[in-house]
Amino acid sequence: MKISTKGRYGLTIMIALAKQYGDKPIPLKSIAADYGLSEHYLEQLIAPLRNERLVKSVRGAKGGYLLTREPKQITAADIIRTLEGPIRPVEEMEDEEPAKRELWKRIRDAVKDVLEQTTLEDLAEYDDDIYQEEHMFYI
Repeated sequence: MKISTKGRYGLTIMIALAKQYGDKPIPLKSIAADYGLSEHYLEQLIAPLRNERLVKSVRGAKGGYLLTREPKQITAADIIRTLEGPIRPVEEMEDEEPAKRELWKRIRDAVKDVLEQTTLEDLAEYDDDIYQEEHMFYI
């Protein structure tokens, strides 16, 4: 499964909102500037996230976007499904050999499990220094 810029930038929006959860609304202009992304493109991505009630908008001079739930209650799967559609590595074909169909199913399930077990809180609190240290090998 290849996640397009829709999914990648959608995650960026949601992580930015998660990092500021409980604070004031964040304008897309601010997220676009912070991450060097097109504000116009982010506007296209925020609509489906709002329609799925993952975010809400606040109007006015101090307006912007907020998460509708705590970051620990929103998964990467929620965001990817909203922006990319169903999670599947390949289109299944009726005449494909059973062994290959089973492989695609196992790959799909593994990807789905990782996305469903990863919350926005996990992504917002990710610390690269800790991750590097956990996987450092000394010889």
